[in-house]
Amino acid sequence: MEEKLAVRKTVRRTDERRAWVTRRRGQPSLWFRDDGGGRRPRLSRERIVEAAVDLLDSEGVEGFSMRRLAARLRAGTMSLYSYVETREDVLDLALDAVMGELALDDDDGVDWRTALTRRVEQSRQVMRRHVWITTLIGTRPLIGPTSLARSDRFYATLARAGLPPLELNAAVNTLFAYVHGFVAAENVWRLTVTDPEHEAKLRRQVRRHVLAHADRYPALAREADVTDGDADGGFRRGLDLILDGIEARLAA
Repeated sequence: MEEKLAVRKTVRRTDERRAWVTRRRGQPSLWFRDDGGGRRPRLSRERIVEAAVDLLDSEGVEGFSMRRLAARLRAGTMSLYSYVETREDVLDLALDAVMGELALDDDDGVDWRTALTRRVEQSRQVMRRHVWITTLIGTRPLIGPTSLARSDRFYATLARAGLPPLELNAAVNTLFAYVHGFVAAENVWRLTVTDPEHEAKLRRQVRRHVLAHADRYPALAREADVTDGDADGGFRRGLDLILDGIEARLAA
């Protein structure tokens, strides 16, 4: 019995890999495929995506599988394939779904810097709320309809600053890389150092070590008392540096 289950799991994983490879050998992306229409059972793509987001929030990408997703939906694993072709499709859909938590409103007449700061900080909050986002971003293009609509608003906000096209694109990429990199490191810290007392103790240990070896780490020793553990303040200061650079470029 165990051998049969192992074979089934192997076949299932092999099928998913084949579907993933096939899609990347010229097959259209999930976002450009016809969903097939036709009669559907009690499940729906929307329910599958909602359950997938919940599962990813609780288990992360490493703990995500079609079998676990089906169990959460109280459905058979193979029944999910009436709505999606592969595990990768579900991850694409889940990622696009949470992008919907970013506001799609206008900038309400505020200046471009204020509006952009609001959008960037909101992006950080969404990535903090769904830790797995930082794992998936960079492994797949954000070309779902929800993601594209938010990207369009982001570009439109920064375009008001007056940057030429190539510099506008570079500025958007820089801001995206900053948010993603900051939150990725932040999430790792939050998941591994969960006790505030342990965090404070660890920071003190690092500080003492750096100061005790100031000849080896002179620059770090000079900054040993600057780091205060204020993630929100640190994020805002880094963002201000980038935006100051954009403003300086505009004034040049």
